[in-house]
Amino acid sequence: MQPTDSSPTAVTNGSSRDDLPTGTSNFCDEVRRRVAEVVVGQDVVVERILIALFTGGHLMLQGVPGLAKTLLVNAVAKAIDLQFARIQFTIDMLPSDVVGSEILDQKTGEFRVHKGPVFTNLLLADEINRAAPKAQSALLEAMQERRVTIGGRTFKLPLPFLVIATQNPIEQSGTFELPEAQLDRFMLYHRLDYPTTEEEDEILRRQLTMGLHRDEAGGAVPKTAFDMIADEPCATIPDLVGAMEAVQRVHTSDVFLKHAVELVRRTRESKLLDFGCSPRACLALVGASRARAFIHGRDYVVPEDLFELAEDVVLHRVRLTYEAAAEGHTGRELLESILSDLA
Repeated sequence: MQPTDSSPTAVTNGSSRDDLPTGTSNFCDEVRRRVAEVVVGQDVVVERILIALFTGGHLMLQGVPGLAKTLLVNAVAKAIDLQFARIQFTIDMLPSDVVGSEILDQKTGEFRVHKGPVFTNLLLADEINRAAPKAQSALLEAMQERRVTIGGRTFKLPLPFLVIATQNPIEQSGTFELPEAQLDRFMLYHRLDYPTTEEEDEILRRQLTMGLHRDEAGGAVPKTAFDMIADEPCATIPDLVGAMEAVQRVHTSDVFLKHAVELVRRTRESKLLDFGCSPRACLALVGASRARAFIHGRDYVVPEDLFELAEDVVLHRVRLTYEAAAEGHTGRELLESILSDLA
């Protein structure tokens, strides 16, 4: 895959960081700096969240408990002054617990609408696979249409609207696996790793210096990382919108588009897969690559963007055949083979 067509000299409709609206040129750096004050490491996850925000896509995070997923999302929301809500999914959840419901007002005898937690900018759907399919569908419909219907009335969701869902890869008892058609609605599916030795050492050192959180009654409790999240944002929604506009101006060459199409096409032709990626995967690859280019200070995409994002975009959209899985093949192995052919 040759990057010559994506070089700065090929840009005809791009813009440099210096030409961006006020507040957007250092937007990514400021958000990452603010999050780093609370969360140690996880830089790649912060990048994926920013990509999802810039492109209007949704993000799935898979990782064992204790990797600061909730803390990370909360810190990003506070840094950009976004409304934040969290839903802890359980097996007995109803769709009304997500989108809201009509409630009878005893005084007036009329029904009034009680809006659910989905009416927010950044929604954390914690352990989404623990909810029954009906509750999952209510959220996924909101993700797709960015509106919900309550009691025959349709309500638009706030903009921006982003869902970050989490799944625990260990515990499978009492869970409902999301069907492929629903997983396809997530632009990115990122798998979190454990922190490095140095990062874990820093986590411990920070905890030792946090001290106590005291209340007016004289009580106290040891502080946690959540107490370290600053209330004052370092950016605003207009800054975010300006960054989104800048991402739309990132140049994508014809060569890059052809390689994105070729990558998706090869997943459909592979005999190791029951089915390959839909056109939505191709759109996600290109859109996410433009956002990543902006985050890294470029107004043009390069092959590295596609290679870095391919796993998060592709793997949750394909399924190995029974025979391929029995022979020990993996989706990651197949993807690496396709990418090596494109390189």
